[in-house]
Amino acid sequence: MTTTVVSSTPSPPVPTGPRRAAPVPTRPTSGWRSTPGGLRLWAAVAAVVTALTGLLALGAATSQGAAVGGVRDAAAQLVGLQDARNQLVAADASATTAFLVGGLEPTDLRESYDVAIDAGAHALTLLAASGPDGAEGLAGVSADLTTYTGLVEQARANNRQGFPVASAYLEEASTVLREDIVPALDALVAAEQERVDSELTSVRTATPLLIAVVVLALVLLVMVQVWVARRTRRTFNVGLVGATVALLAIAVVGATTLGGAASRATRVHTGPYLATVATSQAFALVNDARSMEAFTLIRRGSGAAYEESFRTSVADARFALEGEGSRLDASMVDRLSTWVTAHDEVRALDDAGDWDAAVALVTSDDPAAPPALFDDLSTSLATAVDTGSAEVADGLRASSGWVGWLLAGLGVAGAALAWGGLRARREEYR
Repeated sequence: MTTTVVSSTPSPPVPTGPRRAAPVPTRPTSGWRSTPGGLRLWAAVAAVVTALTGLLALGAATSQGAAVGGVRDAAAQLVGLQDARNQLVAADASATTAFLVGGLEPTDLRESYDVAIDAGAHALTLLAASGPDGAEGLAGVSADLTTYTGLVEQARANNRQGFPVASAYLEEASTVLREDIVPALDALVAAEQERVDSELTSVRTATPLLIAVVVLALVLLVMVQVWVARRTRRTFNVGLVGATVALLAIAVVGATTLGGAASRATRVHTGPYLATVATSQAFALVNDARSMEAFTLIRRGSGAAYEESFRTSVADARFALEGEGSRLDASMVDRLSTWVTAHDEVRALDDAGDWDAAVALVTSDDPAAPPALFDDLSTSLATAVDTGSAEVADGLRASSGWVGWLLAGLGVAGAALAWGGLRARREEYR
């Protein structure tokens, strides 16, 4: 009997086709996704970004220089407008004070009026030539000024002959000055103030914008460096490191120079500029108050409204001077108080019915009388305005023009380093 043995070990499977090897991942050998192509692409990106950063730095320096010049020009135009206004208000103060003397007015007051009118008209001509944006408004002011001077001359002619209508001509002239000329000049001053603020904002934003651009460029260079390090197994690329140093140099030099110019402009704005504007306003206000003092007497007992205007102008002038007290000579407030005290003596005489004594005091040439005290105050204010204007012009300086070109040169040099550094890596794949 034959016994059959059955094996429990399964037979190996019979292959049904040729064996295939598992796929091995490989990198692209061509195109921008390959290492050589990527090096070429990122080299171009790094070079363009670095060069563009230098050019933007040049643009920031140039635009800031133009903005600083704009602040300086607008500030000069503003001070010039205030000076023209102040001269005309001072002329009116002299004219009204001289009117208190019947017949021929005092020679010194007549000369003071003529000098102030000529100075104001000359200032308007210069401002119209240097500031074309306000030329139309200044032309209107000049036309109103012709009307004003004509009315003053009519008032003088009638006053010499003792005609009562003279005071009506003088009041009409003063109305033209205060309702037409001064508001028009104040509107132009406000426009220049807005221009100063706008240009100053441009000066201040140049540095933050430059730093933001450099930071973005540095982030991109770091990303490129990381990509290159992973692909080439080298931690640092000399060219990219050089480009990074160039960008850091742009940031340091740019922040130092542009930031310094912005800091100077801010100090000038918060210092001599605001002080000069306040002092100039005070000058106009005290001269306006002097005119109101004269009109109060001219109206002989019915000038309460003018006295109220006097008090308002004096209060506003005091507020302007005290608001900038830390930057101004404190004695100017004391001079103002001394003159107001003398004015109170004039009012006491007039209110007591001694009009002749009040007029004699307000036109006296005594050093302790109101005219001398007012001249001392007015001169100190005018001197402060002139000094402040010079400080503003001297303090508003832009960074040197070569700084912008230096920043542009650093950007170009950094771009060349970035391109050259990655080009050396590309050569290894040839």
